[in-house]
Amino acid sequence: MTTRITTPATGLTASADYDVLIVGGGPAGLSAALNLGRALARVLVIDADRPRNAATLRSHGFLTRDGIPPQELRRLAREELAAYPNVEVRTRTGVIALRPTGGAGTAANGGFTADIGRREVETTVTARAVLLATGLRETLPAVPNLRGFYGMSLFSCAACDAWELQGRHLALIGETADLADRARLIGRWTENLTVFTHGADVVSAAEERELATAGIVVRRHPIVELVGDRGQLAAIRLSDGETVAVDGGFVRPEWENTLSFLDGITPAGDDDGHLLTDRSGRTDVPGLYAAGDAASPGPQQLIVAAGAGARVATVIVHDAIGVATAH
Repeated sequence: MTTRITTPATGLTASADYDVLIVGGGPAGLSAALNLGRALARVLVIDADRPRNAATLRSHGFLTRDGIPPQELRRLAREELAAYPNVEVRTRTGVIALRPTGGAGTAANGGFTADIGRREVETTVTARAVLLATGLRETLPAVPNLRGFYGMSLFSCAACDAWELQGRHLALIGETADLADRARLIGRWTENLTVFTHGADVVSAAEERELATAGIVVRRHPIVELVGDRGQLAAIRLSDGETVAVDGGFVRPEWENTLSFLDGITPAGDDDGHLLTDRSGRTDVPGLYAAGDAASPGPQQLIVAAGAGARVATVIVHDAIGVATAH
């Protein structure tokens, strides 16, 4: 599906060149598009319309929009972009391949060429600069029926959703090495927290002792079943027969970048696969920028991603004309 946010007066067509191609239509990409549009840049946003927070009913911490459904936030942003005839948004499509305009092995500062479509290439466009705001692909622990509670009583972001769960008996489910640190964080909102490792050896004996001093219990057996009704988690059943009553909680997903479309472009990343940028959003590939969850340090609140998109938009404009001024 293509959502045209241009008017016939702009003269933009499917084969037109753009100043900036934005890959990703979440808060970072749409915020960048707004600010680039206001700077008179010709902008194309490509949005696969498969956000990581699709299961989330309410998003929090976004000033003036606290509690708004994430999809509504995106709808409002697209509606605002409609006022800028130099900005075009194409939804339910993606970038199949992105390469230097001169082909693999050539300098990227000569611009970029992108093949765009869903399963097949529908059109090819060129852009002087590219902003990667693709977000991340999320993988949840392989716990039976976890998806039935995710986004309703199980969440991944403490800063986003812990307020609503404060003081309750909470669960933290995960299989990653940072699980103990996440438990310490969530302990800020509750004195009754149980950590479930689902059989993974990710909490050391020393960490378990430290957590115990804070009243945090660790359960190491695999999870057999999540018990509850209509998205409300009530208990967690373990393989040893124990059932632990809970009122909700958090899960630690694993994340990976979705950048397989990069062809002959290899921006540097950190050990977790997030793109490395300078403080202004520049990758080490000239003309290629990154903002939002795709950039190190990874997933953050929506308002942080939107701010990063606004900042990098200013940087792209400044870089295009060769000026270095305060933001």
